Amino acid sequence: MVYVIGITGNIACGKTLVGQMLLELGTERYIDADALVHRLYEKGQPIAEKIREIFGPETLAPDGGVNRQKLGAIVFHDRSAMQQLERIVHPAVSEVVRQELSTVSERGIAVLDAVKLLEGGSSALCQRKWLIICPEEQEMARLMARNHLSRAEAQARIDAQPDTEKRRALVDEVIDNGSSIQQTREQVIAALTRFRQQVHQPIRIQEYNSHC
Repeated sequence: MVYVIGITGNIACGKTLVGQMLLELGTERYIDADALVHRLYEKGQPIAEKIREIFGPETLAPDGGVNRQKLGAIVFHDRSAMQQLERIVHPAVSEVVRQELSTVSERGIAVLDAVKLLEGGSSALCQRKWLIICPEEQEMARLMARNHLSRAEAQARIDAQPDTEKRRALVDEVIDNGSSIQQTREQVIAALTRFRQQVHQPIRIQEYNSHC
């Protein structure tokens, strides 16, 4: 059996940071659902063609893959368009995730990072689900800097995210990434320790202490 920790949270709240920490702490695989979507959006992929059919030829880049910026300009301002996109993408992502997990060793721990983990069905693959949070102003600043967006563009993406408060009841751990990296790391170590105890995995205390 492969053990899976699902990490989710709104855009730019620090899921990748937590995923990298988990790798440093001995988990075997980090699977980034957004990176899988990038692959599915490439030229020649059935999903890229489906997106062109539904959302128009302008959503394709000159190389034939999906132009994520133009697609985002549509779906982040139209909830029904976002739902339509998710009905196309989520099943395909879940299938690729299953393929990735099939390569993890028996009783190994994999980390699945997905914004829509709870909404897209991938949570069924996870023994534990973690929610990564940070204050909205931090999320806004990170998103504007990382994606080179205006404040209005960043706000539209934030407004399209799931309600964080409603998601708290659906997860096993909440990691607050609103302070220092060290404080985030301490929370990750504590949560991973609890997980390993629950699934009877060995806890490498010396390895943990080396990151404190």
